[in-house]
Amino acid sequence: MAGDDRVDAERLVLRLEALGRFLRLVDPYLPDSSLVAAHTLVERAGNRLSLSRDHTVVALAGSTGSGKSSLFNALARLKLSPVGVRRPTTGVAHACVWGPLEPANRLLDWVGVLPRHRFMRESALDGDDEAAMRGLVLLDLPDFDSVERGHRLEVDRLLGLVDLIVWVVDPQKYGDRILHQAYLSQFRSHAAVTVVVLNQADRLSTQDTELVLEDLKRLLSEDGLAEAPVLATSAKQPGMLNELRGSLETTVAERQAALRRVTGDLDAISEPLTAMIGPPAAEDEVDRATVRQLTDALAASAGVGAVADASAAAYRHRAAAATGWPLTRGLRRLRPDPLRRLHLDTQPADTKPAETNAVSTDIVPRTSLPEADAAQKSAVGLAVRAVSSRAAAPLPEVWKPALADAARSRSADLPDALDRAIGTTDLGLKKAPLWWRAVGALHWLFLAAAVFGLGWLAAGYVIRILGLPELDNPKVGDVPMPTLLLVGGLLLGVLLWLIMRPAVEWGARRARKRAEQRLRASVTEVGREYVVAPVREVLNAYAQAREALSTVRS
Repeated sequence: MAGDDRVDAERLVLRLEALGRFLRLVDPYLPDSSLVAAHTLVERAGNRLSLSRDHTVVALAGSTGSGKSSLFNALARLKLSPVGVRRPTTGVAHACVWGPLEPANRLLDWVGVLPRHRFMRESALDGDDEAAMRGLVLLDLPDFDSVERGHRLEVDRLLGLVDLIVWVVDPQKYGDRILHQAYLSQFRSHAAVTVVVLNQADRLSTQDTELVLEDLKRLLSEDGLAEAPVLATSAKQPGMLNELRGSLETTVAERQAALRRVTGDLDAISEPLTAMIGPPAAEDEVDRATVRQLTDALAASAGVGAVADASAAAYRHRAAAATGWPLTRGLRRLRPDPLRRLHLDTQPADTKPAETNAVSTDIVPRTSLPEADAAQKSAVGLAVRAVSSRAAAPLPEVWKPALADAARSRSADLPDALDRAIGTTDLGLKKAPLWWRAVGALHWLFLAAAVFGLGWLAAGYVIRILGLPELDNPKVGDVPMPTLLLVGGLLLGVLLWLIMRPAVEWGARRARKRAEQRLRASVTEVGREYVVAPVREVLNAYAQAREALSTVRS
């Protein structure tokens, strides 16, 4: 029997668990049609290994007229399966169990052999003659080339369940194209659980038998089954069954056929799965340039430039209201704040009513920024596509749709998320600079001096009208003090306003830059959460699936 190395059952279970883990990881992302065989294997292998380990299920498979049923009866030494000249003879599977039938019934129920087609081989009359075969469950399958389509489907089903397959061929049809292309070549990973017998060899001379066997081995080598044993048998010559019977006895004694069958299935299924897993995903699977492109597109769509400009305008507006001529500040405050017009609340938190602070921060009023136009939406779409394309570059083609879907999965939520990000970003205008207060205080001081000087002059004018003694007005040089206070206060106020204009403009530029940086940071976080994070979820699943598949293949 092929395959002298014993299969470690615990290691095999680990490989099956790894395959199950692989499927759980890739199921959400890869086409179902590519994973059906793997899912079937996990279920089938799990069921087989959970059933009797003391029984070995062996199937006799072959074409019409190959003598399967005769060989089945000869091995059982009883006439159990019908033999006749009418084709097809075998329409359903028959089972012969060496040993008690009851322990094998659960296994036969799973295989799908009807109770009326189950036979127990051993009896008290056999003594120990059949002891070496105890644990064997031998199946006689329908013909794989039967004209009855149902027979062929039953053969295909049973071939996926049995532990070892004995292919029965005859001297006339051992090179049949259907046999080699549709069946034997598909079992190239199962040489350890495959035996090919040239039945009816008694019809050939010894020399012709050797020639046919050599040609059969050549064909099997082309099928990828060079290591599968090839035996000559005859149901009519008991002596020509000894080699096959000895092979079955060895297989039954080893209790390895079921493990080797599952191992072969895992090896076969891992080949197409390997094509789905390529090199590791790059550490910088979504590089900075791609994220920057995404941020630029999202920033334009969210109106970051407009909000930054409004921040600069708000800085000028508030600076003028805080540092301008006190008599005109009230008029300045009557003008709408540029940020307030956009429904962007920059009121300091400590000035809000207590009940406002108790409101959930999840409730964010919408801004009044204009909706993105078609060009901006198109730019966002291109940037999102660039993220998935960059991530998919080193991966097999089958992953690209999953990455593209992941990148677009939250696109519908992007506008609201961007609006919330803009609305909750601290633009750096909540606290007035200290120098505004100092300048404002100076303006009030100069105004007070001018008002005092004016009042002084007015008082002197009234005294003169009333004919009262004139006040003693001190002078600074030749300029009376009241006049100096009035004119000096006005001139110093104007001078201070002129000096502060460049400072306010410089501050407005800084406010715009600071607001734009903070807004872009907020927009970048939205892009990472709504576009990059779903893509990285797929990449993480890919990396874990790659690791699981390496265990399956080990």
